[in-house]
This record gives sequence, structure tokens and C-alpha cells, in this order.
Amino acid sequence: MSAAVIVFPGSNCDRDIAVALKAVLGHAPQMVWHGDSALPKVDLIAVPGGFSYGDYLRSGAMAANSPIMREVVAHAGRGVPVLGICNGFQVLTECGLLPGVLMRNASLKFICRDVNLRVERNDTIFTRGYEAGEVIRVPVAHHDGNYFTDPDTHQTLEDNGRVAFRYCGPDGAITDAANPNGSLANIAGILNETGNVLGMMPHPERLADPLLGGTDGAPMFTGLAEAIAA
Repeated sequence: MSAAVIVFPGSNCDRDIAVALKAVLGHAPQMVWHGDSALPKVDLIAVPGGFSYGDYLRSGAMAANSPIMREVVAHAGRGVPVLGICNGFQVLTECGLLPGVLMRNASLKFICRDVNLRVERNDTIFTRGYEAGEVIRVPVAHHDGNYFTDPDTHQTLEDNGRVAFRYCGPDGAITDAANPNGSLANIAGILNETGNVLGMMPHPERLADPLLGGTDGAPMFTGLAEAIAA
């Protein structure tokens, strides 16, 4: 299995996701500069978290128009799995691979802490390492993670099981108190129509090794490696 990590100016989590992927691949992923116009042959593309282009204009908006994103969109259309985390989620909505927008947090404050997530389904390549309904602990760190979309699109996401993760309490209950940023229906991560693109605000790569204080994020990467190798 081979993977590529897209590197944008200002991103600060590209090395984090590279470490998490190396742990399951046994070798380092390829780091691809945003200005490149071609992608190597890979089995997985990661659009990392961070603050691409300093979040100027609107989070992810400038990165979505980088030359390499045309290739990312094209590869996603051919079925290559694409994982966008935090700023990567924002980039994927901005480039049209995922519906909706990530607005300013309801508190208008930057949030950096662990949250609980409920795994809504485990029959995807991204979530197969978990149990459906399992509650995991994953960090968030964002100022613009308030997911929103129009009612028809939201209904489509719900009807087609495209919500992969929701913010929840320790017992899995979906409550306003467990929602860190005001996201619609506590949505923390969504899939595209064909299930090969996942965008999520929390950072599984930041809790994927005991040295980081926990391993709840690790099953995402081991599951991905197993799915792609199968």
C-alpha cells in the first residue's frame, strides 16, 4: 500500500499524519507539494489538518484551488480513498468533494481538547477498525468546525448513512452539551456518495500511539491499511 500526503503552505499536521501512516505502512508516505500538478500512483491520499495558507480568505478556500487539488479530485472520482482531517475536511468541502461548509465555531472561540465521537457505521474503509456505535476519544483543534448544510442535503446524508462520526457524550448520547462547535446534528465526519472520501474535524492521527496519550485513532489507520491491502 502506498499513500500520499498533500503539503500546503501553513499546514502543521502533515508530518503528524505521515507518522501515523508510516506506522501502518511500514514505510513513509510520499509528501506531495500543493503546487505540483501530478500525483504519484498511490492507494490513499491524505489531506492533512493545519492552517493552509494561514486560513486567509476562508479556511481551506485557497488550498482547494491549489494545482494538486485538481488531481486529488480526479483520483477521488476514480475511486482512490481520500481522507481529509480538520483543515483537510474544510478543503474537501471547498473543492466540492464533500457537501456543506465548516463555519466559525458557535462559541466564536478556538477549541483544542479531546472529545467523544460515536462511530455511526463500520462498513466503510475508514471505520472498519471500529465497532458500530463505539465511542472513541479523539482531539479537536479548530476555529471553524461548525458543520452546516441545507436541509435537503442533510436529509440525503442521513438517509444514505453518510454521517460517519458524531460528537457524543461518554455514553454515546448525542446531546448539545457534547457538541463542541455547534455542528448540525452533532456531525463530526461525513462520507461522499461512493464512500471513498471521508472528511472529519477531529484528529485521529493525534491519538494513534501510546506515547501520544491514547490509541483511539489507531484503528482508522490499521483498518485503512487492511482494506486497501485486501
